[in-house]
Amino acid sequence: MITVKFTMEEGCNDLIPAKAHIDDAAYDLRSRTDMIAQPGKVTLVPTGLHIELPVGYEAQVRPRSGLALKQSIGVLNSPGTIDAGYRGEVCCILFNFGEKPFEIHRGDRIAQMVIAALPEVEMVQAETLSETGRGSGGFGSTGRK
Repeated sequence: MITVKFTMEEGCNDLIPAKAHIDDAAYDLRSRTDMIAQPGKVTLVPTGLHIELPVGYEAQVRPRSGLALKQSIGVLNSPGTIDAGYRGEVCCILFNFGEKPFEIHRGDRIAQMVIAALPEVEMVQAETLSETGRGSGGFGSTGRK
């Protein structure tokens, strides 16, 4: 088990991230303010949360499936990465894919956060790369089936 320290903006202790169920993968993030996400627009939603991740870990901000399905609200840069060195307020970049304004109220669960371990990686420059069946094909190169 790792320890992740956090602080909350003044007056935001009611917004502390929590898992709805013990076996959930993610912590719910809540809005610290009332705002409206306009259709086709990006909205930056503050959560009041500041975290201190251990080196070798990241926090991933992801959409909530219920908001995506029922309200067409997603996290634009999903998953958004919070690095171990960041100490600013955690904010969620929401996008309203729908056709109607979406009201966000203080305390609404707006996204979820997963804490993930990062592997130790060494990038090594090479003269060539090995061949594969896929090669450089990407972006739909295998077709639709």
